[in-house]
Parts: sequence; structure tokens; C-alpha cells
Amino acid sequence: MTTSRISLSEIHTARERIAGKVERTPTVPSRSLSQHLDAPVYLKLEHRQTTGAFKLRGASSAIASLTEEEKARGVVAASTGNHGRALAYAAQLQGIHATICMSRLVPQNKLDEIRRLGAGIRIVGNSQDDAQREVERLVAEEGLIMLPPFDHPAIVAGQGTLGLEIIEQVPDAALVLVPLSGGGLAAGVAAAVKGVSPATKVVGVSMARGAAMKASLDAGHPVLVEELPTLADSLGGGIGLDNRLTFSMCRDLLDNVILLSEDEIAAGIRHAYEQEREIVEGAGAVGIAAVLAGKVKANGPTVLVLSGRNIDMTLHRKIICGEAIAESAA
Repeated sequence: MTTSRISLSEIHTARERIAGKVERTPTVPSRSLSQHLDAPVYLKLEHRQTTGAFKLRGASSAIASLTEEEKARGVVAASTGNHGRALAYAAQLQGIHATICMSRLVPQNKLDEIRRLGAGIRIVGNSQDDAQREVERLVAEEGLIMLPPFDHPAIVAGQGTLGLEIIEQVPDAALVLVPLSGGGLAAGVAAAVKGVSPATKVVGVSMARGAAMKASLDAGHPVLVEELPTLADSLGGGIGLDNRLTFSMCRDLLDNVILLSEDEIAAGIRHAYEQEREIVEGAGAVGIAAVLAGKVKANGPTVLVLSGRNIDMTLHRKIICGEAIAESAA
């Protein structure tokens, strides 16, 4: 694979590589959001993936790409939670030891699940960048194989398989809204969607508090952004100043980026639960939130990616009752 752009053929190869290891998740119409947008709206229910988030696609693709010698050395990654859980799961299936490095901002429920899957855990600092420095130390001193959460060809190609499913399930999609963090999902989905349907627009959606990819796109190069508490905790973290793949792909393939307030993200979580009967975390609700906030303009069928469900249920109950906004944004 190249280090500047993932091709459609590479995404198809990744699909073959992960066949039988991930779920083909459904895409369903939303009557309430269709009425709100005045255009057909579909929900890609990726939060129903085996580990509760899309990350299993990329993690499975990356694990399958390793040599036997690399598998024996073990793998390591920094994570805001969902990549760590997916990597721990995929590694456990292959008898590979995984070590996940995370900051103190990662919710306890995600830590507990990663630990349950048998991975080693390192809690370092207050940001994804701090966790990444620990990853680099383990690679240098212990010889572990780094499988990062987004900026890796096999990861991006694996996430792109979700885009293939979207276009197969909604062939006339005019717009796809995809959660945006480090850009692995957005880059992969955009490459797949536009590779099959060039006229379809792909828009990234993130939180206003610490959106590193948006700040980097605005600057024209990767930049550091302070990582802040947010309801969309899975979208936190930097993109890496030496980013070699996802920044350029997001720059070239995304048609726009939408930012959301904490109140808007909370409204998306509540709508998913009350109207769609789905439990999603903040990152998984951003597409819904963008529609509800009136920040989306569509001229045809629109697909929203519900990317994950791994939310602490105590927090979820508070959000549903309207109690968690100030607390989460403090």
C-alpha cells in the first residue's frame, strides 16, 4: 500500500482479509430525521459491530496483515478506547498479546472492557499524544509492533469497508456524514464511497472542543490541539505532527467538516435513544446531532454513520435526563 492515498482496490483487498471477522451492519431509514431534513435519511448501524464500534474493521485488517514474526512480538497502540478494545479483541482471536496505552481521559467502562479482553494497559498523561509517546517507547525498548488507531494503511483500508457497504445499501446516496477524529474512518469511507460513486459528498463531523483534524485542515498542515473533556470522547486526540496518510486523504476527499457543541451532541444521543431506539456514544451521535442542529444541507438520500455504542450507561442516563452537559464539558 502507498503512504499517501488508499485506493479502492486496497479497500476491496481489506474486505477479503477481514471476511468472517466483522459484521456487515445494517443501514435503515429514519422517518423522524427524514422529516427533519426533508430528504431521505438512513442510519448506518455500525454501533452494532461486534466490539460496539467500527474500529474492529481496521484492527482486524491490521492484525491480518502481520507476518508470523511480527505477531510473536506482540502489538501496541494508543487509543481513546474503541481502537484499543477492537485491537484487544482481534489480537486475542489470533493468540497475540496486545498492549493498549491510554490517557486519563478515557472512560472507565472502556478501560474495563479492554482489560477483560486480556490486553495489557498503560495509563499515561492527559492526552492521546502522551499515550502515543509511551507507545513509541515500547516499540523502541521492547520491540512491539505499533498498530495506530488511524494513520496506517491497513487500518484505513479496513475502515473503508464500511464505505463499500454504505454504497451497496444506499446506491443513490447523495451525502454521507461520518464522525471525524484522526481521520481513519473518514478517509477510508470517503475513499470507498467516492471510488464507487464520485458524485456523493462525504462530510466529516466532530466536536467543537479540541477537533484536531479540523484545526489541521484549516492550518494546511497537522497541528497540536489541546485535548479537552467532551461527550464525544472517542473523537479526542491529535492526528500526529508526522501524519503521513489521513490528513492528506481528508484534505483531498472530504467535502466539508461540521463542528458541534456539547449541547448539540447531547441532543443527538437523546434523539437516538428516544426516536430511533438506539444507544450510541457521543461520537456515534454526531451525524444525528448535525441534522438536528440544522447544519446539514442535502439534495438527496443522506446516510449517517452511527459509529459506536460504548458509552458509560450512568452517563447515558444523565444525558437522557439532561443532567450531564456542564459536567462533561468542565
